[in-house]
Amino acid sequence: MGRDQGPLSGRAFPIGARASPLARIALAAYVILTAYASLYPLQGWHDYGTSPFDYLLAAWPRYISGFDVAVNVLGYVPFGVLGVAALHPRTRGAAAFAMVVAGAAALSLSLEALQSYLPSRDASNVDLLSNTVGGTLGAALGLRVVPWMLEHGPLKPVRDALFLPGAEIDFGLVLMGLWLFVQLNPATLLFGAGSLRELVVPQEGPARTAEFFALVETLIASANVVAVALLLSALTAPGRSTRTLALALLASALVVKSAAFALLMRAGDLFGWLTPGAQLGLVLGLAAALGALSLPRTTRLALAAVLLMAATVLVNLAPPNPYFTATLKVWQQGHFLNFNGLTRLVSGAWPYTALAYLIFLAARRPREPLS
Repeated sequence: MGRDQGPLSGRAFPIGARASPLARIALAAYVILTAYASLYPLQGWHDYGTSPFDYLLAAWPRYISGFDVAVNVLGYVPFGVLGVAALHPRTRGAAAFAMVVAGAAALSLSLEALQSYLPSRDASNVDLLSNTVGGTLGAALGLRVVPWMLEHGPLKPVRDALFLPGAEIDFGLVLMGLWLFVQLNPATLLFGAGSLRELVVPQEGPARTAEFFALVETLIASANVVAVALLLSALTAPGRSTRTLALALLASALVVKSAAFALLMRAGDLFGWLTPGAQLGLVLGLAAALGALSLPRTTRLALAAVLLMAATVLVNLAPPNPYFTATLKVWQQGHFLNFNGLTRLVSGAWPYTALAYLIFLAARRPREPLS
């Protein structure tokens, strides 16, 4: 009693347990980001005439960096947890564990082989082992926490209570998570994303006054605050406090931004991002967002799209801020080179993906909440 048979799997799972589109979308995004980080900077591809799997039988390196091993292990732990969550509830227990560990090993095996074609990367059997260990640890952790989180814990009830149902809404929630991830890059202005400067010839332009750069930062920050708040409002279930959720999201972003400056640069630069322009942009953006959240849904989506486009144009057309550039000279990327490349990728792609998502939301009728 109290259990139902899952079609296709032939396994029993609790009534009410459903597959999580959010977990599957998050897993897909994590795989893409892992692949990019592993192959960054994706330049200089060359066939050296040897098998890309020669590294499997290579001698054990003489020196092994503990930092690199730790990063490779920790980098695949989320893959293991998300893999178990994506398979739940149709595949559980030992079967799920085996599939996720095999998936982690296959992903790492493939990416290390592709690194054999990149002059700036070295395929390593140590990395493969570390990644597989990370995936194994994540899968073991997932078996312990995923059933509780999705069936009995607060994650699913909170998600269902605060946000509209549907996989398309889950995609939006992942998009919000990636927006928080963008804030980990200290090389961007506050909330400034979508820079494609590396794809065009940089134009220095004439010298500008400090007031000009403060104005640009103000416009970029305020426009993005309003746009993100309006996007979040399109995901929120009726009757829920969108303003409270928007304030919580903004506060989380500021915490992430401060942590990035403290960890990746130096502790004394905890608030290095809080320039006069950023301060004014936060105040104006917050005030405008709290008012704009009362607009009709279609108007909110259209306004979010316009503000997002305007902010992205400013990010790409405004000349580099000399003060900000001088501040970043103290940043020694070192071990964080690949991480920096990853945050730059997400930062560059985020506003264009969000714009397409806003168009998608505007073109469909909002789904009614489940009773």
